[in-house]
Amino acid sequence: MSNTPHELLEEFPAEALRISALKETDAHFARLVEEYHQVNRAVHRAETRVEPVSPERETELRKTRAALKDQIWQRIGG
Repeated sequence: MSNTPHELLEEFPAEALRISALKETDAHFARLVEEYHQVNRAVHRAETRVEPVSPERETELRKTRAALKDQIWQRIGG
């Protein structure tokens, strides 16, 4: 597991098999997951100041991550 906080399998540990299956069978879901991972990594890099961004950009990234997480949760049957 990555040391990046908010990884999907940490957020939804009981849904790991469902997430894996949907990534294999649902192209839209797979794109959502990939986008979530990209945004989550960007948030982590911003928070740790590896790649500093403005406070507004950091807030925007967090909102995007939350929206993607909500979409993923809906798709896995939440």
